[in-house]
Amino acid sequence: MTFIRQGSGWHRHFVYRTESLKTTWKLRVAVLLFVLLVAFVTRGAWVRTVGRSLVCAETVGPSDAILVENFDPDYLVFERAAALQRAGLSEKAIVPTEASGADPAVANVVARGIAELMAGVARLHDLEILPTREIEPISLNAAYQIRDFLTKHRLHSVIVVAPAFRSRRSVLVYRAVLRPAGIEVHCVPVVGTYRPDNWTSSWHGIQDVTEQFIKLQYYRFYVLPLAGGGAAAPARSTEP
Repeated sequence: MTFIRQGSGWHRHFVYRTESLKTTWKLRVAVLLFVLLVAFVTRGAWVRTVGRSLVCAETVGPSDAILVENFDPDYLVFERAAALQRAGLSEKAIVPTEASGADPAVANVVARGIAELMAGVARLHDLEILPTREIEPISLNAAYQIRDFLTKHRLHSVIVVAPAFRSRRSVLVYRAVLRPAGIEVHCVPVVGTYRPDNWTSSWHGIQDVTEQFIKLQYYRFYVLPLAGGGAAAPARSTEP
C-alpha cells in the first residue's frame, strides 16, 4: 500500500478510493414521523382537496339520454338517474352492461338481471341495456362503444350519472370521445357513504379514493393523450 501511495499513479487505472454518507435509521424514522405529523395537522385541507379533485362539477340540462355508469353496480346511481327522469331532463336511460362472452351483442345474463333489478327498484323507465365488451383500457373503449350507439341513434347530448369519486375520470373520457362526434356531455356525481371531506374515516374510503386518484392520473396523462378517435380495439377481458 505504501508503494501504491508513492507510485507514479498507475494504480488509478485499477483501484480508487471513495467516501459516502448514509443516513441512520434514527434520521429515517424522524423524517417519517415528521411527514406523518404534517399530514395529520393539515388533513383538513388536503383531504377535501384530494376528494374534490376526483369529483366532476355537476352540470345538468335537457338531454337526449341519461347515461347510467354501471361498471361497478351502485343502486344510488340508478336512483339519481330516476330522479333526473322525473325532473323531465330526459326520458331515455342507457345502461352499459357487461357483454356476454359468447355473443358481444348480447348482455351477460347476470349483469343484465342486476341492472334491471336496480332500475326497477329505482323506478327508472325507458331503459336501454347496452352490452359493452371489456377492452383495455376499459373506460376509454366503453366510451367508444357508447359513442357508436349514440351516433347510430342520432342522440346528441347525454347526462352522465356516475359515482362521485369516479366521475371526474368518467367525464374526461366521455368528453374526449363524444365531443368530436358532436355529442354534448353533462355530468352528475352521485355521493354515497364517503364524501370528499370524510373518505379517510375508513380503510374502504381510503382504498376507493387512492384507486380512483391513480386511475385518474393514468387516464389524464397516459391514456387520453395517446388515444385516437377510432373504433374500439379487439376485446381483451380485464379489470376496469
